[in-house]
Amino acid sequence: MTGCGGGNCENLSDWECLDLANGGDERAWRELFGRHERRLARMAALITGSGDAARDIAQETFVRILRRDIPHRDGSLGAYLSTIAYRLALREKVRLVRHHGFDEAEHPAGGESPLEAAVRSGGKSMVAAVLESLPRDQREVIALRFYGGHSYDEIAEILGVPGGTVRSRIFYAVKNCRKEFRRIFPQEFPGQT
Repeated sequence: MTGCGGGNCENLSDWECLDLANGGDERAWRELFGRHERRLARMAALITGSGDAARDIAQETFVRILRRDIPHRDGSLGAYLSTIAYRLALREKVRLVRHHGFDEAEHPAGGESPLEAAVRSGGKSMVAAVLESLPRDQREVIALRFYGGHSYDEIAEILGVPGGTVRSRIFYAVKNCRKEFRRIFPQEFPGQT
């Protein structure tokens, strides 16, 4: 493995980039951050309801792996990062609820949540509104699968639940999304309830 130095890190694996970054290669660090930061922030925003907290969580995730000796490298680094971000997001959600109460945790600092802003702006907003209406366990698997891009097995590992539970939650989440879309857009789904 060679360093990124004056070259290109794009062809290196995530694990190779991490090794180089931990050895002081700033380009490798930037490459790794660029590959995963947006996905981690989107997933954290869906869980916490706060764009600011989500960005902080994505950054904290990278701080936590800096110079850490990761004992196994069987899975993907992306799944490892998602596990850290997921747990940080859950802790932040609990902190927001304790500190501000349930309503303010959903809408930090009296503003609207990122999902509400999306609903207000139109376009993809209805998807955001429908996702927000799902129960937490279903919203989490949807966030990890479709926002985080993880396989069912990776989601099971991240959540610490059996693969069948992940499949079931995704099935019911999709079913509930369809039901909500049919309610919102009855003209698009005539005769279906």
